[in-house]
Amino acid sequence: MTVINVTSEIKPLKKVLLHRPGRELLNLTPDTLERLLFDDIPFLKVAQEEHDAFADILRNEGVEVVYLEDLMAETLEQNQGLREQFLKQFIEEAGIHSERYQKILFDHLNAIKDNKELVLKTMEGVNLNELNIEKSNSLIDLVNSEKSKMVLDPMPNLYFTRDPFASVGSGVVLNRMYSQTRNRETIYSDYIFKYHNEYKGKIELLYNRDLPFHIEGGDVLNLNDKILAIGISQRTEPDAIDLLAKNIFYNSDCKIEKILAFDIPVKRAFMHLDTVFTQIDVDKFTVHPEILGTLRVFEITKSDVKDELKVVEIQDTLENILSTYLETKVDLIPCGGGDEIIAAREQWNDGSNTLCIRPGTIVVYERNDVTNKILEEKGLNLLVMPSAELSRGRGGPRCMSMPLIRED
Repeated sequence: MTVINVTSEIKPLKKVLLHRPGRELLNLTPDTLERLLFDDIPFLKVAQEEHDAFADILRNEGVEVVYLEDLMAETLEQNQGLREQFLKQFIEEAGIHSERYQKILFDHLNAIKDNKELVLKTMEGVNLNELNIEKSNSLIDLVNSEKSKMVLDPMPNLYFTRDPFASVGSGVVLNRMYSQTRNRETIYSDYIFKYHNEYKGKIELLYNRDLPFHIEGGDVLNLNDKILAIGISQRTEPDAIDLLAKNIFYNSDCKIEKILAFDIPVKRAFMHLDTVFTQIDVDKFTVHPEILGTLRVFEITKSDVKDELKVVEIQDTLENILSTYLETKVDLIPCGGGDEIIAAREQWNDGSNTLCIRPGTIVVYERNDVTNKILEEKGLNLLVMPSAELSRGRGGPRCMSMPLIRED
């Protein structure tokens, strides 16, 4: 039975992983926004309504939708004794090193009997005033005596399920993420792939979260079953691409033969490769016009020497590079029609970050009306979703979805 199969960005989507935004968004504050990688605080009620509309669009197109929180809860249900291991590891990775607070948090979380409720609580975070801590004369307790302080930080970025791992062929790139805040997110997929009955023993890990260099799923695009595109970005290091390439070429059953590394500018609006371009049809890509003159692209292949790589810089336009490697004339459709002001505004709201359901059918944010009109004029079938609150997290439909199975 196929559990992971993704060899393209556009082949018919059959199964996708989502996370419905939860109470973790309620634990965002103006003082923690920068640390937790947010620019604003979404209104949870509306964000959930928008996300439910997104899931309904996918289901109406015949896509099976599974949720991260459900898979993790099922993993704990299926494996007796795994809950204790998970909680201890989770608390440790959350930066709680005091034995006293490790025990207090473990007891607090372990008292939650329902596994899904427990999983959601780990995502939500824990406030100091939730813990019934007996007053003591310890320095830790005296310093931490103020109420309304997060002992365990929330994970508000979780609804961007694209980033903690990436499906590549029948394998998984399990990421080490850019920030400690987000790297904790990968613990869920790590446990699911190792212990869930549907996945354990059936998944080849092409990269591991314990490796030293960071890489995120928004930078990984499957151009076809032989060519992988990866962005060198604010959140993906060239060292990680080097390790991944060697593992793919020499230590795996993966069919990828070439990796194209796209060196994109390091800035908030260009967070990942998929925020500056995504494939939407056999011969069409959305693209942010600002990157067209700034990209450097490198082809990575096997070397004649085992465990070495051959790296060649490609001197050409993005249009010609994609046309050459995809063996078809490619049309790059600029976000905002290329207008500098409109493109910047709609790029900020992920006008170039679309999710392709099948060739030519894509999910887009409603608010990017200029870009959407241009896409419709190009013959694309747009599935438009509400986006007033979800877009505050700086991620679009592609960011919010992790394909698990696409048809061949």
